[in-house]
Amino acid sequence: MVQYNMKRLENKVAVVTGASKGIGAGIAEKLAAEGAAVVVNYASSKEDAEKVVAKIISNGGKAIAVKGDVSKAADVDHLFAEALGQYGAVDILVNNAGVYQWGALADFTEESYHFQFNINVLGVLLASKAAVKSFSEKGGSIINIGSAVSSATPAGSAIYTATKSAVDSITRVLSKELGPKNIRVNSVNPGMVVTEGATSAGFIGSEIETAMVSNTPLRRVGQPEDIALATAFLASDDARWVTGEVILASGGLR
Repeated sequence: MVQYNMKRLENKVAVVTGASKGIGAGIAEKLAAEGAAVVVNYASSKEDAEKVVAKIISNGGKAIAVKGDVSKAADVDHLFAEALGQYGAVDILVNNAGVYQWGALADFTEESYHFQFNINVLGVLLASKAAVKSFSEKGGSIINIGSAVSSATPAGSAIYTATKSAVDSITRVLSKELGPKNIRVNSVNPGMVVTEGATSAGFIGSEIETAMVSNTPLRRVGQPEDIALATAFLASDDARWVTGEVILASGGLR
């Protein structure tokens, strides 16, 4: 009889960027529950990151919080140095850190362009580069958190949609480039998810949410755990033959 290990990520080390709250926190907690030691990265929300770490530890897991702006190479190098110093290895990278600003073309600014591209695209590339250097000869798994906007292309989201479309392309390119090193690269693209950010932006409880739910086959908005479950699968050996995939995790909304 086949024996299944309920903790699929036992003895693995995962770095999750932007993990102090929302989807990132949910992913960090799920990976830890699956047995991984987790490095909870944050840019400014130290208190929130420490709460995530405390929750993981209280549930019997391993985690540390490390500050770092993913759009800065020095910060990213420090993040991975801390991961290696604490745990001696890195096996999984989740590129979750991201920002969004909505606005019509008439309101376009250079500042908004660079702000979103620096975090959402440059950050993915810098962290992925550092992860590849940190992975062992056994390889590793990189999971990018994209967005359903790259296929839905809603009005008023030109810059944000462009960044997430870039993440889709980076995912597919790096899967081919890094495959020979046994490094898998995939993306999970959420639809609307109930997070602090979505709530403070006014999406949750609005007409936008109502419209999205009515167009979602599963008739609800997502929860961080929905995205975390898909991410944990891609991080594990259950997905050992999966790479270069962009998985739409949106309840069927497209």
